[in-house]
Amino acid sequence: MSYEVEREEEYRNPTEVKKSQIVMPCHANHCQELSVGQLLKWMDSTACLSAERHAGCPCVTASVDDIHFEVGQVVNIQAKVNRAFTTSMEVGIVVSCEDLFSGRHWKVCQAFATFVTQRPTGEKVLLRPFVPRTQAEQVEHSLAAERRRMRTVHTDIMKDLLTNRVQETEMAVPAERTRVESVELVLPTHANHQVNTFGGQIMAWMENVATIAASRLCNAHPTLQTIDMFYFRAPSHVGDRLVLKAIVNNAFKNSMEVGVCAEAYQGEEPLRHINSAFMTFEVCDSYGKPCTLPRIRPEPLDGWRRYQEAIARRKIRLDRKYIISCKQTEVPLSVPWDLSNQVYLSYNNVSALKMLAARNDWVLNSEKNKVSLYTLEKKQVLSFMIEFETDISAERAFMLLSDLNRRVEWDPNYERCELIHIVDDDDFLYRVVTPLVGWGSASPSANPQGIAQDFILLASRRQPCDSGDPYVIALRSVTLPTHPPTEGCNRGEVLCAGFSIQEVSKNVSKISYFNQASPEVLPYISTDIAGLSSSFYSIFCTCNTFLQENRDKPDPAGDQQPSSPVKTPL
Repeated sequence: MSYEVEREEEYRNPTEVKKSQIVMPCHANHCQELSVGQLLKWMDSTACLSAERHAGCPCVTASVDDIHFEVGQVVNIQAKVNRAFTTSMEVGIVVSCEDLFSGRHWKVCQAFATFVTQRPTGEKVLLRPFVPRTQAEQVEHSLAAERRRMRTVHTDIMKDLLTNRVQETEMAVPAERTRVESVELVLPTHANHQVNTFGGQIMAWMENVATIAASRLCNAHPTLQTIDMFYFRAPSHVGDRLVLKAIVNNAFKNSMEVGVCAEAYQGEEPLRHINSAFMTFEVCDSYGKPCTLPRIRPEPLDGWRRYQEAIARRKIRLDRKYIISCKQTEVPLSVPWDLSNQVYLSYNNVSALKMLAARNDWVLNSEKNKVSLYTLEKKQVLSFMIEFETDISAERAFMLLSDLNRRVEWDPNYERCELIHIVDDDDFLYRVVTPLVGWGSASPSANPQGIAQDFILLASRRQPCDSGDPYVIALRSVTLPTHPPTEGCNRGEVLCAGFSIQEVSKNVSKISYFNQASPEVLPYISTDIAGLSSSFYSIFCTCNTFLQENRDKPDPAGDQQPSSPVKTPL
């Protein structure tokens, strides 16, 4: 083992906080399992301590991302700061269980909480940056910016989904029957050292009333499966009366969504909105299989809005679980693209490239005149990286390489490139046509029939969030109903590819090109990896020449990338 690896194993994140807790009878629910409300309290307090270690001052929970639950006997909670932004920070929380008798460990859930600092005067505190040290910390530090981006567009996704309203169907159980209202008095034991109610305590009370509402629909003991993002809208203090309201918003075949609202007041003052959350429950039979749930009839007016929004949130949950929660190798290559899942596909696209780039076990395969070819083989997936430095600013290289329309100018494997759709300022859909290369040959002459190969690609580009971050251009395959495979053209797929552009100095950048070689891509590079040719060198020499020739040239559209079509719905 190398000295560097030993040092990395000895290193401990200074913001890391660990909690180990034996589950006692007072922590259990009706099934003698750990109460989810209790787990939420432990998670929140552990994460808060981690945030305060970094900030050096009191912190409060601002939001908590979606959580998926499974519970066990002994709970171990680990929390550490992933990234500090200007006035907020992301804390990663990992919960695992331990069986004291067998010694078995298993992961329960992972969550990401956002904390903000709080001063008595109400002024914001500027946070010092968190500097990642290990490879794992560098990956989470980088992905924290993508997760933050995803949170900010959540409301817009809901609006888009709600434009397509679902028609009324025959209902059964009135939603009013599931309504629950409960009042809790906030005592000193419920408050933190700032005399604010613990966020975890509020979440636990909300989980309790939501469980009662779910039980009234199914007349059984439901199991909490997921919680949508918590957003704390206002603080609660000792002496507050906390009014907790819950109702079933919608019931699907095997799951139901319960909406919960927490409001606070003291004396005669009006209610203050503290928090809202949406919790998904299932009911399982004696064999552990989900039961079919009765349909629900929403209340008039506002009930129909909640009913429709529950359908939209379910679509978002499924997209997140399908696209983001799965490991990259488990997600089908060409996931269907639409506006409602675009942000998750974009996140998956960028995060996959960032995780590939962060690997530290790349093997130098060959090098020619400072153009290096590296390979990485993991779980029967072969990836390659081509790296070189060029005399051009990182920002300018990013602008030139992120427009795939211009790749035909330097890459002979790009015969044609069509910009299909401008999704937003940073995401684009392309159709790329390449020659169909035979195995063991990188020459188009190996394809005498002249059959072309095409790819439908989502290109996601990201500028640095902070100094030191690279520019990123990520590519992956998607499917579009408007562009099905055509006769006479073989449809290929790209799992993960793209560029990472790091600033070396003001006018020098390091370009790294990555590709997880799917069967359709591998033939283009196989002879280089085998050492039979160095076509990678000539291609990226041409790329370097392209960058140099366009280093100072103004673009026709004034660097508004890409320049041609207008945004149009697909």
